Amino acid sequence: MDKIIGQKVINQMITSQWSAYHGDAVPILKGLPSNSIHYSIFSPPFASLFTYSNSIRDMGNSTDTEFYNQFQFLVPELYRIIIPGRLVSIHCSDIPAMKERDGYIGLKDLPGKLLTEFEKVGFIYHSKVTIWKDPLLEVTRTKAIGLAHKQIVKDSSVCRMGLPDYIMTVRKPGVNPEFVNHENGLVDYIGEKDLPKAKKSKDQSKNKHSHFIWQRYASPVWFDIRQTNTLNVRQARDKDDERHICPLQLDVIARCLELWTNPGDVVVTPFGGIGSEGYEAVRMGRKAILIELKKSYYDVLIKNMKLIQNRKNTELDLI
Repeated sequence: MDKIIGQKVINQMITSQWSAYHGDAVPILKGLPSNSIHYSIFSPPFASLFTYSNSIRDMGNSTDTEFYNQFQFLVPELYRIIIPGRLVSIHCSDIPAMKERDGYIGLKDLPGKLLTEFEKVGFIYHSKVTIWKDPLLEVTRTKAIGLAHKQIVKDSSVCRMGLPDYIMTVRKPGVNPEFVNHENGLVDYIGEKDLPKAKKSKDQSKNKHSHFIWQRYASPVWFDIRQTNTLNVRQARDKDDERHICPLQLDVIARCLELWTNPGDVVVTPFGGIGSEGYEAVRMGRKAILIELKKSYYDVLIKNMKLIQNRKNTELDLI
């Protein structure tokens, strides 16, 4: 049955812009053909930090140990379906350790542990970019003792820096059969800060506009992400949701897609949420496969994907 599902997905990708599935990511990924997916980008459910549903299949509804035990079933499937030489990007951050939950106050290295799981199955560590976040917003949201100014007066050994997000990217070994080409360089800058004015040129050695964009994108820290440029998550929340959730900023997704995919490429998101990754993929002329376990998120995902599909179809009608 899983193989039938997978072949159906790929067949649909030939003629449509996206497909979405309500269910557990692992068995659905098992149905996808090997070496068939150009790229994957997603936010994992962060162990016990974010509880998205009460399903036993929800990786976020677990302890740390249970999370990694479940996650190790997902990673080999991602390795199998990704085309050789292509990439998987994981949106993640360090996790605060809490006295009542972990027995101590500190940080847990989620990115490092996730990377270990990906390297176990053969992925190569490709890159990691830090996404700057305002520590004032973090302390307002989390009430973290380490970010409170009063700790400077009381005992500054407890103080720490704010927690950024990361986009950690891994590559499947092998030769990429379809180069990701930018014959005109990078044309459209995605971010909140103005670029220096520069002329575009077909001679890439003189194309300062593309050079300036690349300097921003190649930076190890992205300071210019519009933090509020996200799909609206409020419409997907259930009354039983207890923990705060934030969808990945569309700027981040768009940059990754621009750098690492071609128009027409198929992008898989095993934790679809409300559809942010698929939304940007379709908006940018890629195709998307989205999988989401939680029904309320899946319902909003469908609405968001239909919205962007209709917009794209309208644009095509106007050409």
